[in-house]
Amino acid sequence: MEIREPEPDEAERIREVVDSSMTTSFRLSPGQIDGITDDQFGDDAVADKIDDENTLLHVVETGDEIEGTTIAGFVEGRLADEWGEVNWLFVDPEHRGKGIGTELYETANETLRDRGAEHVCVTVLEANTEGHQFVEQFGLEHNGDRRIEVAEESLVKYVYADVDVDVELPTESRTTDSDNEADAAGEEFPETETTDGHLTTTDDGETAYIARDEEESGTAASFFVTYEDEAHEEQYGYYCANCGSLDVTMDNMDRLECSDCGNSHAERSQESYDDSYL
Repeated sequence: MEIREPEPDEAERIREVVDSSMTTSFRLSPGQIDGITDDQFGDDAVADKIDDENTLLHVVETGDEIEGTTIAGFVEGRLADEWGEVNWLFVDPEHRGKGIGTELYETANETLRDRGAEHVCVTVLEANTEGHQFVEQFGLEHNGDRRIEVAEESLVKYVYADVDVDVELPTESRTTDSDNEADAAGEEFPETETTDGHLTTTDDGETAYIARDEEESGTAASFFVTYEDEAHEEQYGYYCANCGSLDVTMDNMDRLECSDCGNSHAERSQESYDDSYL
C-alpha cells in the first residue's frame, strides 16, 4: 500500500473510485452521484485542486502480481485558518477491509497538522450511510451541520471534531443552538402560515403544528416534527421543508422520506455500519 499525491491524468480513476464508493454506500440517486463526481472530480477540478496549495489530495495505490497497481482510495482536505478539514474520503468497495480508509484519514490528519493546522475536523454527507460511524471511531463527535451546493444539488454535511476542542469551527461549519434557532426562524417553510404565533400547515382540513426545534436533516431540506395541538403533546407526523408536504413516511429502519419530492433522511445505527470501511 502506497499513499501519495495524485497526478492530473489520474482524475478518471479517481472518479471511478468515487462513483463506486458512492453507489455502494450513499443514499443518492445515480443522477446525484454523477453530478457530484463531474462537479467535484472532473479533470479540471482535480487539476485545480492539485495546484491549490491549501488543498490536500492523497490516493492509495495497491497492487498484486496478477492485476498490477491501481488507485484504491482517495482523500481530500483543505486548510482553513487554524483548522484543517477532511472533506472527502472514498475507498473502492473491492478494496475495503484492508485498513485503507484508516490509513487515508490518519495520513490526511497528520499532513494537515504538518502544514499548520492546529485542529482537524471532518465533514460527511448526511447521505453517507457508513461514513458517520467510521469517523466516530476516531473519537470525533457531531459538532454542527453544513449545507453545500454541488452540481445544483443542495446537500447536508455533518461536521465532526474532537470532543475536547473548545474553539470555534471554521465559519462555514460553525453551528450553535442560537444559530440553529435563527436559521430555522429565517428559512422558508412552504405551504405554512402563522396561527396565534404558531407555525402551522394543513392536511385535508386538519391543522398540524410544526415544531421548529425538533428538526431532522434531509438530503434536500430539513424535516420537522408536527403535532395535532399547540402544546406539542400529540404527534401528528413530519413536515418536509423542501416542498411543504406532510406526506412523509417512516419505514422500520426509521428512514424518513417525502412521497412528494423524494427528500429523505435515514437514522444511522451501529448495525448499519460496515466494518470493512475501515
